[in-house]
Amino acid sequence: MPTPSEILTRVQENQIKYIDLQFTDVVGVVKNVTIPAQELAHALENGIWFDGSSIEGFARVAESDMHLRPDVSTFAIVPWLKGEDATARLICDVFTPDGQPFAGDPRAVLKRVIAQAADLGMIYNTGPELEFFLLNLHPDGKLIPPIPHDSASYFDAPSDMAAGLRRQMTATISAFGIEVEAMHHEVATGQHEIDFRYSDALTTADNAVTFRLALKIVAQMNGLYGTFMPKPIRGIAGNGMHVHQSLAYKSNGKNAFGDPGDAHGLSKIAKHFIAGQLAHARGMCAVLAPLINSYKRLVVGYEAPVYISWARINRSALIRVPRASGLDSTRLELRCPDPSCNPYLAFAVMLAAGLDGIRRELPAPEATEENLYLRDTQRRSAPELLPGSLNQALDALEQDQVVRDALGAHICDRFVSAKRLEWEDYRLEVSDWELNKYLPNY
Repeated sequence: MPTPSEILTRVQENQIKYIDLQFTDVVGVVKNVTIPAQELAHALENGIWFDGSSIEGFARVAESDMHLRPDVSTFAIVPWLKGEDATARLICDVFTPDGQPFAGDPRAVLKRVIAQAADLGMIYNTGPELEFFLLNLHPDGKLIPPIPHDSASYFDAPSDMAAGLRRQMTATISAFGIEVEAMHHEVATGQHEIDFRYSDALTTADNAVTFRLALKIVAQMNGLYGTFMPKPIRGIAGNGMHVHQSLAYKSNGKNAFGDPGDAHGLSKIAKHFIAGQLAHARGMCAVLAPLINSYKRLVVGYEAPVYISWARINRSALIRVPRASGLDSTRLELRCPDPSCNPYLAFAVMLAAGLDGIRRELPAPEATEENLYLRDTQRRSAPELLPGSLNQALDALEQDQVVRDALGAHICDRFVSAKRLEWEDYRLEVSDWELNKYLPNY
């Protein structure tokens, strides 16, 4: 980790003129305050004050003063701003006036649950895979209806400018210190995926937030619109954020999930972790898939999970165990999150659920290797389903004490309140589908 003096030296050497200080609100939107570079030394030593009363899910007017403290490990030079606009970025933690971590700061929520894992001698590692669409704009600049930028499909060889655009995006996010492992076209037309290297959950949450912001800007610079909306187009695959996850022992860094003597290559800790996430799958779903639109993706037929189950190779299961090249790469892939989620809150509830399974030594159910979409779901043994709507997911969240405790009362109450308002607004809307379906006949 660089020291403050090293950061100041880099700013001077690179002739940086401005510093963007960033954090996220409860729903994961990046918030930003920019200071002149000459104010950075003061900000690194003393932080800066801001009014939190207008930030989604932050503070009431009576308690609005908040304090940003930059995390020097997140320093990066913004690659698309140069010359007189040369800018660097620092992600911040949010504190109250009395110096305590703010309960409404999503980054603080994740740090708190990570500390619980550390108390058990564990480090939580994650590797999210964020899918996104590139869309053409209409001549009048509008986005609706969405027009995919290309007509390629899964893993197609590069044949248009989208391949070059993915390389441009990769170079951009690499400038932020994000190590890209692979990039490819996804299943749907206009859909892409760029995978970056796994790390501890706080680092990958920071990277995921940066990734979303940077890719949208690069798309805009190329006359396109990049979207992480879970299901922007009916009838084709939606955007997921499958998360690979593992626990490592703090004492020696060894993977805690691997066991060569097990039929699935999984340790008892891994199976307890699976059991915990399955037990809390419905309760954490509103955090992992937080939009009304998210539940248009979580349907049968598009490789998105519906059934609460786990398996080695079955892509219809909620949790999949990818084939590992060795014990150190043993991991679990949770497939229901989508890239509209707040990564800090998503990783926090995922970890809390897994830790609950470990603490209570919950037994994992039998793995379900057959394609659940083709299974007779009327059978008594059919797995439980994920919520079918955001409203159902919010009901499940409110009934799950482990998930509520992971979020904390402040964020839980504000998150649920904001999402209930979203649901009510949706419930009152008269859609084009309804008009086309009913107006000619009634």
